[in-house]
Amino acid sequence: MIRLLLADDQELVRTGFRMVLDAQSDMTVAAEVANGAEAVAAVSQAPAAYDVVLMDVRMPVVDGLEATRRIVASGAPAKVLVLTTFDIDEYVFAALQAGASGFLLKDAGPDELLAAVRAVHNGDAVVAPSATKRLLDRFLPLLPASPQSTGAGERLDALTEREVEVLTAVARGLTNAEIAATLYLAEATVKTHIGHVLAKLGLRDRVHMVLVAYNAGLVRPDPYA
Repeated sequence: MIRLLLADDQELVRTGFRMVLDAQSDMTVAAEVANGAEAVAAVSQAPAAYDVVLMDVRMPVVDGLEATRRIVASGAPAKVLVLTTFDIDEYVFAALQAGASGFLLKDAGPDELLAAVRAVHNGDAVVAPSATKRLLDRFLPLLPASPQSTGAGERLDALTEREVEVLTAVARGLTNAEIAATLYLAEATVKTHIGHVLAKLGLRDRVHMVLVAYNAGLVRPDPYA
């Protein structure tokens, strides 16, 4: 069962999300809060009570970006899925740098919402790998280094040559199937390598693999993206 915390200052939005989420056999809305400060407090008081936090960006008292940073920094196991009104929004990318596991447009349909929640819960990026790369190409150079990517070059010493190849392929926007075809591996083997990279580098998901690869210089932003 995926236990969710809804953080949005609009009660109507929370109600809509709750109706969709609670209707699923594998999900339950454990709590709702109206601002970032309440979200941080809820996770702090019961770190193991939530698997995924649906976090609005623009909220009073403490906004979603700062709340995300505090929740991730606390070491709580909950993963943060940031909500935004715009698909090209610098706040979303700052949230990824703060440790969010992905983002979702607030006008997404029910199927997209459910798929995003399940993806984040499973440790995957919400957006397709190619889209992640394209968006990070544009915004990563504008953002400060994240805790996950600090000292990235030195940390790669812990990886095998094959794991570095897989990390590079992820950062280039290849899917697991494409990586398998490119490196002549079984797709299950690719998933195993990705799991090893995440564990060795202490990363939360595929999005942060991309960030580390960029900061380590394995791939470079495309100036024409």
